[in-house]
Amino acid sequence: MDDRCIFCKIIKGEIPSYKIYEDENFLAFLDINPQSPGHTQVIPKKHYRWVWDLPEEDRAPGNIGDYFRVVQKISVAQQKAFNTNFILSKIVGDEVEHAHIWVFPGIKDGNPPSQSFGGASKKDFEENMKKIREVIV
Repeated sequence: MDDRCIFCKIIKGEIPSYKIYEDENFLAFLDINPQSPGHTQVIPKKHYRWVWDLPEEDRAPGNIGDYFRVVQKISVAQQKAFNTNFILSKIVGDEVEHAHIWVFPGIKDGNPPSQSFGGASKKDFEENMKKIREVIV
């Protein structure tokens, strides 16, 4: 872990988050500046700078295949929770130097969000967290 990394601090519980999913290798939590309701960050618990730095070998803990299976799990849950088939994902890493993938629902009419959803309240985060957690398989 990197003591300066905000995501490592979230993993260690030093910074609170709205956790959607967690296992021994990965954590998914709501983005504090959502592109749409339910916008989720999916991160490896081990600090990697980029997504492509995760191990490829199937037997390696926290490998790239397992990472994308978690992303898929979150995407399917968002489809159910927000009644949409339009789920966006984006591999990012420019703002926080810890591998992460955004997964977020599109607007119900099928149009992608064009700007930050913004204005989400604590109640919004709690409700969206609950909606997604209830349908994760």
